[in-house]
Amino acid sequence: MWKILQIASAFVGIIVGAGFASGQEVLQYFTSFGHLGTAAAIVATALFAYLGMMLTMLGSRTRAISHKTVIYQISGRYLGVVVDYVIIFTLFGVGVVMIAGAGSILDQQFGFPPYVGSIIMTLLMGMTLMLKVDKVVGLIGSITPFLILALVLICGYSLLTMERTFAELAPIAEGVKSTLPHWFVSAVNYVSFNIAVGAAMSLVMGGAQINEKVAKWGGLLGGVAIGVLIMISHLAMFSQIDNIVGYPLPLLKIIDGISPILATAMSFVLFGMIFSTGASMFYAFVARFVTMRTPTGNRFSIATLVIGFIASFAGFTKLVAFFYPLIGYLGLFLVFALIFAPFKLKRDARLAKE
Repeated sequence: MWKILQIASAFVGIIVGAGFASGQEVLQYFTSFGHLGTAAAIVATALFAYLGMMLTMLGSRTRAISHKTVIYQISGRYLGVVVDYVIIFTLFGVGVVMIAGAGSILDQQFGFPPYVGSIIMTLLMGMTLMLKVDKVVGLIGSITPFLILALVLICGYSLLTMERTFAELAPIAEGVKSTLPHWFVSAVNYVSFNIAVGAAMSLVMGGAQINEKVAKWGGLLGGVAIGVLIMISHLAMFSQIDNIVGYPLPLLKIIDGISPILATAMSFVLFGMIFSTGASMFYAFVARFVTMRTPTGNRFSIATLVIGFIASFAGFTKLVAFFYPLIGYLGLFLVFALIFAPFKLKRDARLAKE
């Protein structure tokens, strides 16, 4: 049971990064649709549960040390190339967004120039890339419980202190700018984006688990947990939408209204979640091309992080608004491959016997 919880917690840690933990993702993908954002959260939960289960199960079954072999196995030679490059593009791009997010947190909460937080985050990620995969998984998963506790407290406070009804707040929520055209499209796009984000590291994580059932249940539980966190965050921001519009880190703004001391504590939790996602992105990115924890791997890691740090100066909010929906549409190739993966694997096994 402990292994299942560890995998589930790590899966949440991989997916939940700067955009989610700050509230910016949920605001754009769910809360901006008002009441329909709640329906979108339900759809997202079901998809996360199934796809999370498939990723960790496939990783365990194939003993994956990189996403490349599994992706080509479930996608085929030609579609596999597309999915592989979508994942590579996603890993690096989201890693860059995490570095930018670290700068935004220290800027909004402590008034430091954005580059200070970005430098600290880059250095922390660099040290993490030198560790074994099981230690990286444990490190990522250890941060998740703090986020869950924080979000439950924020949601409870927000609902108890809301001054208007949801019906009155809906027009304000629907006035929030979103690049997604429809609540259902938004839900699918969000899941697709996050699966593209988490696929590589989830496969590697599953590959480190010999027991396929443990890996499968860990991924399933992690997917459900992400859906619950989406719903909690959505309700918290929906109930306080009139107070948080215009802030790059809306959840941090809500906590600041409760207590500046709690806001300071939450900023460290957010920083930790950014670290967990960013480290997993760059780890999986480097593992795709070179062997980890070798001189070549270390040099490749340093070069990747330096380029990522430079690219992060594009700005956190702009990167989330533009980059995430784009990855979501590209990630649909991977989502379809995962949905049909069980059927393809059964067919391949049958043909091999014949």
